[in-house]
Amino acid sequence: MKGPGLFSDIGKKAKDLLTKDYTCDQKVTVSTLTTSGLTLTSSAVKKGGLYSLDVNSVYKYKNSVIDVKVDTESNISTTLTVLEALPSTKLVTSIKLPDYNAGKVELQYFHDNASFATVVGMKPSPLVEFSGTVGGHGIAFGAEGGYDTATGKFTKYSAGFGVTKPEYHAAFILADKGDTIKVSGLYHFDEKQKAAAVAELTRKLSTNENTLTVGGLYTVDDQTIVKARLNNTGKLATLFQHTVKPKTLLTISGEFDTKALDRPPKFGLALALKP
Repeated sequence: MKGPGLFSDIGKKAKDLLTKDYTCDQKVTVSTLTTSGLTLTSSAVKKGGLYSLDVNSVYKYKNSVIDVKVDTESNISTTLTVLEALPSTKLVTSIKLPDYNAGKVELQYFHDNASFATVVGMKPSPLVEFSGTVGGHGIAFGAEGGYDTATGKFTKYSAGFGVTKPEYHAAFILADKGDTIKVSGLYHFDEKQKAAAVAELTRKLSTNENTLTVGGLYTVDDQTIVKARLNNTGKLATLFQHTVKPKTLLTISGEFDTKALDRPPKFGLALALKP
């Protein structure tokens, strides 16, 4: 999609480097692709002492994508995505059973210098969320809000801006109805983006609480990357990700508290097998 992106994209690259693929669970994902274009994915997850299993099917036809997911608790989630339902738009409709009130309709509009998104829940007095972003040449300004039609009150409102350049990304966000300030930055040390450093500072104004997280990424080779992060509370996490063979990904991550070395570390393992 064109334009400055959605409000949720502001600060996303730094957030992804600090959080994406880190896990303390054991997970195996197996995907298969049929000749008709249907992708079936089965995931088994062990979290603590509990196991869960879900089956996900994705079918693409022209500019539409149908995504159906069933889990071990008999929840069924269906998402229909239509690209270019109207010029420069994306329409997403989701339904969840048996809790059909959790369904929602989302419309996204993208322009060269602006984007807009609105989400409406599928219940008699729905929650309405909306966001808008304007910008160009790697600079984006945006805001978002949420309004509960049942109570007549705003559930959230945030604003921020982001700067995206080939060598760095920076963002400033005022969230939680003005109570939280988030500042993040990501810097690439080389043109091929094999090595990067990231930092994120979050300040809670009502409690004067600060959280600083720093991290980094290094690409060892075309098949292997390593990541690490550390916050001011002393929690250190590391990640090793290796492409065993094309589309088969092994991820090993761990986390431990440097201020409480007597506590056992947490480890996670994820294996993704794709056709």
